[in-house]
Amino acid sequence: MIRIGLIVNPIAGMGGRVGLKGTDGVVERARELGATPVAADRAERALVRLERDLVSQQHKVRFELVAAAGEMGGDLALGRGFSIDVLPGGDGSTTAADTRAAAAELARREVELIFFAGGDGTARDIYEVVCDRLPILGIPTGVKMHSAVFATSPENAGEVAAAFVLAGASAPLREAEVVDVDEDAAREGRIETRLYGAALVPEDRLRMQAAKARSGPTDEAALDAVCRSLAGEMDPRRVYVLGPGTTTRRVLAHLGLPKTLLGIDAVHGGRLVGADLGERELLELIDGQAATLVVGVVGGQGALLGRGNQQLSPTVLRRIGLENVEVVAGLGKLLGLDPPWLRVDTGDPELDSELTGYRRVHVAPRRDVVFKVAA
Repeated sequence: MIRIGLIVNPIAGMGGRVGLKGTDGVVERARELGATPVAADRAERALVRLERDLVSQQHKVRFELVAAAGEMGGDLALGRGFSIDVLPGGDGSTTAADTRAAAAELARREVELIFFAGGDGTARDIYEVVCDRLPILGIPTGVKMHSAVFATSPENAGEVAAAFVLAGASAPLREAEVVDVDEDAAREGRIETRLYGAALVPEDRLRMQAAKARSGPTDEAALDAVCRSLAGEMDPRRVYVLGPGTTTRRVLAHLGLPKTLLGIDAVHGGRLVGADLGERELLELIDGQAATLVVGVVGGQGALLGRGNQQLSPTVLRRIGLENVEVVAGLGKLLGLDPPWLRVDTGDPELDSELTGYRRVHVAPRRDVVFKVAA
């Protein structure tokens, strides 16, 4: 019998669309801004894919899912097409202590893998309990997800978990970084990242994401030049929405405007018309307006949409128009991606499918490269 433990952080990711850079310590504020839970839906998508891949193979493997109680996993697990065991207890709370307690109980029950839905904070809490004694696998549910313990999408997480079960004792593993960003510092525009350790994860180069990496200095001149070019070519009749990051900050710097480093800003007619915008403010701002979205690429991961910029929701992206998305990145950053793909994980599988294919990336003035986009 192969047993996988399931933990869901039901509040993970709630701060994303409302522009809070995370959810730690600001759940009530997120709710006041209109945030709704996203973790259950994303965990459900992963479990559906896990079930699909395992139920057809039941003659080959005996499998049991051991889930934390209630909305931390048990509610979602019940009714699946495989054996379920739900941990006792659970009072409805979802603190870091509850996550650690569930991880400790799953380790005591000797599950072969902890399958969890959350973000970097959830990964850190679980790692602090199991360290490198037990493999873990993350369903990407948080806002940032800089750690390398996550699959690139909920569906890919389900497939990686199924492959782990089917491989049994011979399942290949590797070490992956567990990192987290200080969310209070992020809300003040500072990036302070700490490495907590290296967890064991299933080896799957195509469906697991890499850790976020800093860009090297090799592209400075070309990147600055293309950002200057983008700033100079802005149509004063359009609203320009700029995603987070240092690359888009360069664009606004060439207009003499400030940029929210980890937020979404907007420019119209050479003026800053919105700073650190959430989904609701973005929709109000671009209502009835022609708009263009300018986004960068997350180094190491290749993430284009769905990591740290959830304010760019499926509704916002459709309102802007997928044909009006401009991508800018340093060539060295792109060449360092392995596999050499850009990634999208917007929360809407249908939209992700529309975004896949190939897209031009501006790397220098009058120079583009074409990169594959995958979900």
